[in-house]
Amino acid sequence: MSIVAGIDFGTLSVRVSIVDNERGTLGSGTSPYPVQRRTDDPNFATQRHEDHLSALVDAMAQAISAAGIDGRRIDALAVDTTGSTIVPVGPGLEPLGDYYLWCDHRAWREAEQITKVALETGLEAIHWSGGTYSSEFGLAKLLHWLRAHPELRSTFVTALEHCDLITALLCGIDDPADVPRSACAMGHKWMWNEDLGGLPSDEFLTRVDPRFAGVREQIRGRFARSDEIAGTLCEVWAGRLGLRPGIPIPVGALDAHWDAIGAGIGLGDVVNVIGTSTCVMAISEGVELIPGVSGVVKGSVHPSYTGIEAGLAAAGDLFDAIARRAGTTAAGLFGALSGYRSGQTGLLRLAWDNGDRTILGDPHLRGMTLGWNLAHGPADELFAAIEATAFHTRIILERMAEYGVPVQRVINAGGIPRKSPLLNQVYANVLQTPILVPKDDTTSLGSALFAFLAAGTFSMVEEAQRALCPEYVTIEPQFHGSRVSDELFGLFRDLYFAFGTRDSGPVPFGDVLPSLQRIALEAKSDAGATQDSEPRFPV
Repeated sequence: MSIVAGIDFGTLSVRVSIVDNERGTLGSGTSPYPVQRRTDDPNFATQRHEDHLSALVDAMAQAISAAGIDGRRIDALAVDTTGSTIVPVGPGLEPLGDYYLWCDHRAWREAEQITKVALETGLEAIHWSGGTYSSEFGLAKLLHWLRAHPELRSTFVTALEHCDLITALLCGIDDPADVPRSACAMGHKWMWNEDLGGLPSDEFLTRVDPRFAGVREQIRGRFARSDEIAGTLCEVWAGRLGLRPGIPIPVGALDAHWDAIGAGIGLGDVVNVIGTSTCVMAISEGVELIPGVSGVVKGSVHPSYTGIEAGLAAAGDLFDAIARRAGTTAAGLFGALSGYRSGQTGLLRLAWDNGDRTILGDPHLRGMTLGWNLAHGPADELFAAIEATAFHTRIILERMAEYGVPVQRVINAGGIPRKSPLLNQVYANVLQTPILVPKDDTTSLGSALFAFLAAGTFSMVEEAQRALCPEYVTIEPQFHGSRVSDELFGLFRDLYFAFGTRDSGPVPFGDVLPSLQRIALEAKSDAGATQDSEPRFPV
């Protein structure tokens, strides 16, 4: 018998799960931390190092208490975090300020400049990031920090991904040369590519901006996949967490990638981790670059396969924003959707309120809704937003399939799918495929699985998944909802590329509003008819 701790730093809280290799999850704890935002700058999003550390101590104490064990029985721990959340640090790896959270988009100018120079110089690494560098990525955020804090340049030692900072801290590592660098985080967010010699060259970086001079040398450490050991738990943090010093800690990773492992991802699967944003994860035996898909990295999700990452820049955040404007909560507004049918609102939405992560990769895009009338309310907008996120996901899956990534199963993971069967039904209808939803919460389970690998309890990822990943609830597509959704998707796809592509040519849109009205009338007239046997929702 072996017991480990899986640690998952999400956007709003850290979750710790104590997992037994035979009995499963024994207990868990969650502790929140605030996101610092500014009303005058929607691109601003930071967090405090101290808030994260105190939340970790609190969540670990909760988890150990819930598990009813002595923390010294824990044999290993592992850490995943949001990303790219970066932290510039000084001597001793002490943060030089607050975290640049993944959803901080202040670096959009820097991202555009990196993309421009990369395309001009033929930098091969840019194509492994889908051909566009994002303001959500590490190099752009670091350049923004360097430009904004010239007085700290002489103190700057290196910049760390959040997962690497926490892992180094727990291991007692304070020398940049010894820092375990996650191949997952660095590959997806920093254009690090082992086959291309690592990070982009100093020549490229200084051509982007002279402030980058010397930075490549400063971003050093041990680049590795998550089946390798980063170090062991140091005395100081063992004492703070109530654990045994010397237990192994593997190299960390990004939260969505390990969430996919915890959700049971295998070859042929796509996992939608739906939370504040959506990460669309897949793994492949081969390596095929996919235009517009934000990351193709060997060993990032699963150490033995190529990891593929795409996603939406807002999902839960979008739902919360709609509810906030209506003076209610997302949970309350979801409760008002009972009985909604696909297409009945007459609305068609583009979920670009926080920009487009994939496949257009444009942070400047903004949400829009077509088809409003005087009777529409916030519940209608929320339902249209759910449909929009599903339509956008279908755009991504079609692009992945076009470039040889098989989609045999779709798994909806993350916090929202387990709370909203209606959302899963919408996705099943839009994607024209059954949706699998884990029966139990998989947040931090992926990190626990990698902790078991570090402890030597399991020898491979699949063995750990077979032992501990939960079974699924299956939501089948419905006849009426699938037919309507397919017609709506045709309209959505035309709008997506026409409004989202800056040099798009003329597009005839005269049939969009009449089509939405016709679809809404047909959906309402069919509301009393039963078109599906034992439907889960009348969608």
